[in-house]
Amino acid sequence: MLVKDYMTRDVVHVEIPGNRDDVLKILKRTGISGVPVIKNKKIVGIITRKDLLRKPEETQLGLLMTSKPISIGPDADIRDAARLLVTHCIRRLPVVEDGHLLGLLSVSDLIHAMAQMKFKEEIKNSYTSKTFALWEETPLPVVGRVMEISGVDAIPILDGDNILQGIISERDLIRNSSIEDSVGVSDFSNGTDDDEWTWESIRDNHTISFGISKVQLPNRPVKLAMVKNVVAVPTNAEVSECALKMRRARVDQLPVINNDKQLVAMLYDRELIRALCKDGA
Repeated sequence: MLVKDYMTRDVVHVEIPGNRDDVLKILKRTGISGVPVIKNKKIVGIITRKDLLRKPEETQLGLLMTSKPISIGPDADIRDAARLLVTHCIRRLPVVEDGHLLGLLSVSDLIHAMAQMKFKEEIKNSYTSKTFALWEETPLPVVGRVMEISGVDAIPILDGDNILQGIISERDLIRNSSIEDSVGVSDFSNGTDDDEWTWESIRDNHTISFGISKVQLPNRPVKLAMVKNVVAVPTNAEVSECALKMRRARVDQLPVINNDKQLVAMLYDRELIRALCKDGA
């Protein structure tokens, strides 16, 4: 099972010089989580949703992107690709030959492969992650900050009765974000104590106005942005079964519920692909 058999060949990308707004439009339109950055027909970096949310005021691609991304060749085994993704905690590998981008292999592509395989192992012992939840009235800017601090890609949302109502992910935050322009002012006064009407005081007081453009989340409750039709799995679900559910629902995570239908954990695609890393997989 080779990388070239599962990679995405028609890769959406951006080029240097370029700006953040182009990336944001692509992520909103396609729902993908990151794009390669190309310069002189060769890959020089990757920009992800996390980069946009963590640096909301940055506009230059060169300062937003992760430079010199880890890559893989087209004839490598997908198990080697899974090990790279797991080891480096990343979601995508540029498929490169002689510095030129041939395609992109993502965690989602590996989930597609796993859905076709026969992994009978249950998820409860090795692949689920402890989780936390937020109240459905939590404002989106707070959700974004919690997601940044915790490092998670998605958070379950509960109502006032502690019933699971939805999931909010980075993809949903980007979909609901906008570019906000404002004006900042810098004061370069020398702080003199002279009389304010003297020539020296007037001469040494300088202000500079400059534009600020940032990715902004609207101040509305998360229940208006979350995904409501949540696909959940039991604790004894099998690995390939979960991969197939992720593939069909086009999601990166699944809530895990117990026999009482209560949320007990989360299953993330980046954890599930660890099944490919095991000896004999």
